[in-house]
Amino acid sequence: MIRITVAPDHPDPRAIAQAVEVLTAGGVVAFPTDTLYGLAVDPRRADAVERLLALKGRDRGAALPLVAADTSQAGQAGRFGPQELRLADAFWPGPLSIVVPARRAVSAVALGGGNTVAVRVPAHAIARALAGAFGFCLTATSANPSHLPPAESADGVADILGEVDLLIDGGSTPGGAPSTIVSAGDEGPVLVRAGAIAWDRVLKSLQ
Repeated sequence: MIRITVAPDHPDPRAIAQAVEVLTAGGVVAFPTDTLYGLAVDPRRADAVERLLALKGRDRGAALPLVAADTSQAGQAGRFGPQELRLADAFWPGPLSIVVPARRAVSAVALGGGNTVAVRVPAHAIARALAGAFGFCLTATSANPSHLPPAESADGVADILGEVDLLIDGGSTPGGAPSTIVSAGDEGPVLVRAGAIAWDRVLKSLQ
């Protein structure tokens, strides 16, 4: 495992470029977000996604959440309607993942056999810089084997996931609840997973 230390508020572009090289080669990168540490691969590459699932011991039927540098990049992975854009405007950057119809670029393996994808723009400079430099959304499933709690620090990642190719040490993350996941389809908003943003705040933002 390669481990690089990066300032959480002002990530060094050279360090981010090193991580992008790993991702472009199909590798797995662990990185901090505004909730927990996540695992990034290129969601367009089935081989990279398969390796990530094997690393976590995760069910192939479960879709992987993505992170984006900004709303525009999020739109490269999914189709955002008016309701979804209202949620994005209200809570991004932040820990709200929005489920939208996936675009064809995203690997079917990353979608877990479905046709939707959960995307968010995190409130963490390293996560946004990584996605921005890569040029496409990245997976952001929690950095842990499925039977263990998610890692909140780089040391935690190193202890339980030594097989990752590169670890971006951006210090400790806030921990606590993961991102809230919501769907805002034609039938109205649906809470897919409770998390860091309270459901009543999501509802109020759509009134």
